[in-house]
Amino acid sequence: MANQTQLDQIAERVERLLLRYDELQRTNALLSEQVSVLTHERDSLKSRLSAARARVDALLERLPEAASPFGHSSTPARSDQ
Repeated sequence: MANQTQLDQIAERVERLLLRYDELQRTNALLSEQVSVLTHERDSLKSRLSAARARVDALLERLPEAASPFGHSSTPARSDQ
C-alpha cells in the first residue's frame, strides 16, 4: 500500500512537470516570435536612419562654402552606430 501511495505521488509530480514543460514551451515560442518582430523592427529603423543620414549628408554637400559658420565645409566627425 505504501508503494502505491509513493507511485501516485511520483505520477502526480510527473504530471505537474509535464504541464510546466508545456507552459514553458509556449512561453518560449511567444518570446521567440517577439524577438523576431523586434529584430525586424530594429533593422527597419536602422535602414531608415541610414537613409535619413544620407539625405542630410547630401543636403550638407549642396550648401555653399560661404554658408559654413567657420568658413569651411568640414563637418565634425560623427560616430555611426
